[in-house]
Amino acid sequence: MEHIEDNQNEDLTPKSEQQDVAPTPENVSNDTSEAIEHVENDISFKNRIDLTELQEGISLIKGEISKVIVGQKEMIDMLIASILANGHSLIEGVPGVAKTISAKLLAKSLDIGFSRIQFTPDLMPSDILGTSVFNMKNSEFEFKEGPIFSNMILIDEINRAPAKTQAALFEVMEERQITIDGQKFIMELPFIVLATQNPVEQEGTYRLPEAQLDRFLFKIDIDYPNVDEEIEILNREQILQGAEKTNQVSAHLSKEQINKFQGLVNQIMIESHLIKYIADMIVSTRNNPFLYLGASPRASIAILKASKAFAAMSGRDFVTPEDIKRSAIPVLQHRVIVTPEREMEGVTTKQIIRQIIEAVEIPR
Repeated sequence: MEHIEDNQNEDLTPKSEQQDVAPTPENVSNDTSEAIEHVENDISFKNRIDLTELQEGISLIKGEISKVIVGQKEMIDMLIASILANGHSLIEGVPGVAKTISAKLLAKSLDIGFSRIQFTPDLMPSDILGTSVFNMKNSEFEFKEGPIFSNMILIDEINRAPAKTQAALFEVMEERQITIDGQKFIMELPFIVLATQNPVEQEGTYRLPEAQLDRFLFKIDIDYPNVDEEIEILNREQILQGAEKTNQVSAHLSKEQINKFQGLVNQIMIESHLIKYIADMIVSTRNNPFLYLGASPRASIAILKASKAFAAMSGRDFVTPEDIKRSAIPVLQHRVIVTPEREMEGVTTKQIIRQIIEAVEIPR
């Protein structure tokens, strides 16, 4: 702020007198400062990384999804950020708030492979990954790929499958590969898992293992629409008159473009003091007396990647503290566990994370 105030104190000497003053080092310094300020204030200033194509692609995706989905802008931003950061997302909400259809529309707006898996209590790991089948013609076993072999995987009601089925996702979610019968199969990139779950229903469901929750970049909470959005939903449904909603959506971005955008996001710059800001935030979760389990180093890497994605979505090639703060809750809320005593008092992970964000000093 001092630099700005100094520049505002302009020399009030008449122009006729200023013309007679010989150039001095001080005058040259002032001219240079004014030139720098002019560049900083110039809205046409270009980033060091060209994000034009990325922003155009994001705009197209949002436009396609908004043809069907009313509101839920934060959820859509989170889903797009998870793709740019090459991470998986867990979408949680009560039935009927467009969890599944939002994921389907996102996949349809992209020209990539899509696979949907409906998790059930009797689902086996081989139903997801695939299995070796004996070929009677050549007397050899052949591997038949499961639905996991695609670019975007929608797992509906993920918490309805038992632990052994959930464990089958550990390797593929973290390493983008599976190992069956001693053979390693590499997933085609991009590889993104979008999973949904209902937080209300408990019958016939299983709690997700902490090791699996930690592999999700974001946990996205979806709330009910407001009155105006509810009216808009009803009006659109009336206009459709039973027509398929997803038919309105067209694909825009290819696999190559998505891989390119993910590479651009990795190049987004972040200052060393902001990296320390992330580290301080994560360490605070481990020392917080209200938390039984703190965040792991994977969480700090997730915040780093997510903040870069949000910066790119905002058209910037550098990370700001606001990007980090925006990433904190969706990255951390499913990775930390509240102590039983505080949980009985009704304290939530979101409340504790917000307190940590407020407590950690923002670097200047």
